Amino acid sequence: MIVTPTDIPAVLLIEPDIHQDRRGFFFESWNAEVWRRETGTDEKFVQDNHSLSRRGVMRGMHYQVRHVQGKLVRAVVGEIFDVGVDLRRSSPTFGRWVGARLSAANKRQLWIPRGFAHGFVALTDMAEVLYKASDYYDPEAERCIRWDDPELGINWPLEGAAILSDKDSAAVAFRDAETFD
Repeated sequence: MIVTPTDIPAVLLIEPDIHQDRRGFFFESWNAEVWRRETGTDEKFVQDNHSLSRRGVMRGMHYQVRHVQGKLVRAVVGEIFDVGVDLRRSSPTFGRWVGARLSAANKRQLWIPRGFAHGFVALTDMAEVLYKASDYYDPEAERCIRWDDPELGINWPLEGAAILSDKDSAAVAFRDAETFD
C-alpha cells in the first residue's frame, strides 16, 4: 500500500495495492502487520461501522471526549468528501482541517487519528461508507462541531443545501467545542 501524509501529517491517505485482471479486482482492505509497518502506528480496531447516505447528506463533525476514536474510513459504494479537523491544542495544526475524496472507484482510505473531529458529505446519489474505529462508541461522550463553522472554513464540495440529522443541526461552534490537551 502507498501511505501519503496529508497537509496534517497525522492524517494519512492510504492507497491499497490493487490486483486487477479480467475477473475483477482484489485488495487487502486491512492487514494489521502491513498497517503497523507502513504507517508506524500500532492502532487496534475494536468496532466496524457501515453507513448509507444519499447525495448531500452531511455527517459530522463528530468526535468523543472519552473513548476517543481513531477512524480508518473508506467508501465502498459511491463517493464522499471525508474531513478531519485537528482538535489537539498542543498540535501545530490545531484547528486546521484536511479532506480527501474517497470512492468505490479510487479505493482510497483516510486515517483520522484520535484527537480529531470527523465528518463527510455524500457526493453521489448513494454512498456507503465503512470505517474501523479504535474505541467503542459512547453516546454520552460524543460531541459535534458545526460542519459549516466559518472559523474552520472547510471547503465542502457540496451542491445545494446539506441534509443534516437533528444532532448535527444542533452542533456547537468550533470555539465552543471541547478539545484535547
